[in-house]
Amino acid sequence: MNMKKYCLFLFSLMVLGCQTQKIGLEKLSKSKNDLLKPVFDNFEKFELQILYTQVNRKPNGKIEFMDFEYRVNDNAYFYPASSVKLPVAAMALEKLKELRNSEQIGIVRNTPYYFEGDSVKHSISQDIEAVFAVSDNEAYNRLFEFLGQDYINNKLEQKGLGPVSISHRLSVGDALKTETIPIIFEILENSDSTNFRFPGTKNLSSIPLNMKGIQKGIGFIQNDTLVDGIFDFSLKNYFPLRSQHRLMKQLMFPMNFPENKRFDMDEEDREFLLNAMKQLPREAGYDAEEYPDSYVKFFLYGDTKNAIPDEIKIYNKIGQAYGTLTETAYIANASKGVEFFLSATILVNKNGIFNDNDYEYESIGIPFFSALGREIYELELNREK
Repeated sequence: MNMKKYCLFLFSLMVLGCQTQKIGLEKLSKSKNDLLKPVFDNFEKFELQILYTQVNRKPNGKIEFMDFEYRVNDNAYFYPASSVKLPVAAMALEKLKELRNSEQIGIVRNTPYYFEGDSVKHSISQDIEAVFAVSDNEAYNRLFEFLGQDYINNKLEQKGLGPVSISHRLSVGDALKTETIPIIFEILENSDSTNFRFPGTKNLSSIPLNMKGIQKGIGFIQNDTLVDGIFDFSLKNYFPLRSQHRLMKQLMFPMNFPENKRFDMDEEDREFLLNAMKQLPREAGYDAEEYPDSYVKFFLYGDTKNAIPDEIKIYNKIGQAYGTLTETAYIANASKGVEFFLSATILVNKNGIFNDNDYEYESIGIPFFSALGREIYELELNREK
């Protein structure tokens, strides 16, 4: 891609706005890519939002961000789905450090635990790996149970990532339950095993959300029956794109943020988290046929089952539910001098019916994300740094 094409595409992507300035509803009409243009030409129908950040490394070692956004609006609701697993995973590691300090116990990410009244053992490290490798809902729900709604939302607010509302578990009947279950950790110290009981918590009930787009569609499936009328998301999780994008920056480049905004975890735990974020399913022991490299990595590779080259590292988290696709990522190729942040969300629900599993993920959403990632990657390859 030559510099002229780079400038034209960059201008079209940012249409009248740059460096975190909001822009209007102007459609991005410059791209001729067949996978991009239909979406950009109907951006409102697809509820499209995009954030892109250039990473500039200065001779003095300082890192500077150059942010661009397209139709980003914190008050325009989209369902975040599994993208909420990223902050919950990070906070679980932070919570372990808090317990080590406050209780003076040797509790670490590999410490076995089980829920009171149950006997099945897990570990925080196993849960986090499953959350990123295949976006496992049960693993996320266990981490959610460990933290509780109030802890999650208060911590995100403290880190400058609010307003957010991560209020429920995923794909379970009692998703909004406000009480969490006590957890028993089996701590091994000096060849002796000691049980540490972490008590359950009582959390505040969710306050219904009230914002643009909180009610969507013309119908929904409930108990195998079509119900005519809008689908109400007011008691669903809320995690706007700008918060997701900033979170990814804080995890990848913590020194660029004030100390009180960073995630307070041991460096070894942070490295573990970053590795889990970029790990491919096959690297985590999952069957490559069932879980190809692109299974939960939509930018650049979502529309192919080919192996992702070793030189390209994608630290990311996707969300996919109710016709909404979301992804936030830091993408790097050290050998080519490429590194950037990219976050986007799109709604692909042509019939306006929710919960019917009839969405255009494969035909529109994922190909759009893949093409968008490739275009930005090409821009990064050719821009002067």
